[in-house]
Amino acid sequence: MRRIHIPLVLAAAAALAAPVIAQPGPGGPGGGRERMEMLHGAGAPADVKAGTYAVEPAHTQVTFSVSHMGISPFAGTFSGASGSMTLDPKNLAATKLNVTIPVTSVQTTSDKLTEELRSADWLDAAKFPTATFVATSVTPRGPDAAAIDGTLTLHGVSKPITIMARFFGAAQNPMSKKDSVGFLARAIIKRSDFGVTKYVPVVSDETVLVINAAFEKQ
Repeated sequence: MRRIHIPLVLAAAAALAAPVIAQPGPGGPGGGRERMEMLHGAGAPADVKAGTYAVEPAHTQVTFSVSHMGISPFAGTFSGASGSMTLDPKNLAATKLNVTIPVTSVQTTSDKLTEELRSADWLDAAKFPTATFVATSVTPRGPDAAAIDGTLTLHGVSKPITIMARFFGAAQNPMSKKDSVGFLARAIIKRSDFGVTKYVPVVSDETVLVINAAFEKQ
C-alpha cells in the first residue's frame, strides 16, 4: 500500500473504523435503538504541536476487511509501519505525510491463510515487499477531521485513494517522554485495481482499510 499519510486522514469514516461501545436506548436493553459511542483519547486538536513527527510503529495498525463468500466479514492486519508527517494544526492543508508498511507483516487468525496472502497468488511479498502511501493534499472536514488524498502503491501498482481521518488524541507519552498524536482513519479500495484478483468475487473485491495511527514528535 502506498505510504499512508495517516495523520489527518482519519475523518468521518472513523465512525466505522473505530472501536465502539453499544449502549441501550431509552427503552432499555432490547427496547429502542442502541447508541454507538466511539473511543476518544486525550486533549484536543489545538493541543497538537506543529513540527515533524515519525510513525510510532508499535502502536500503528492497518486492518483490512473483506466479505468472505457473502457470509461474514474477514479481517487481517499489517504492522511495522514507518514514515513521517509534517503537521501544523493551524494550516492542515500544508501537511506532508508518507508511510511505508512491510507486506510481510500481514497477519490473520489462520496461519495457512497468512502464508497464502504473502504468496505470489495474492500480495507477492517476495516481489513487492512494501506498500506505501504518500499524501498529495489534506482537506479539513470540520474541527477534528480531514480528507487525505494521496497515492497508494500496493503489489507494484500505484493508484489514488482518499483516506478519511479523525483526530484521536494528543499527549506526552509517559514512557518515551515525547509529544505524541494519534488518529483514526478509514479508506475503501478495490483490490483488483492493484492486481490482487484471487477469488474475486467470492472474496469481495471491495476492501475496507482501517488505520490506527500513532506519531511521535522528533
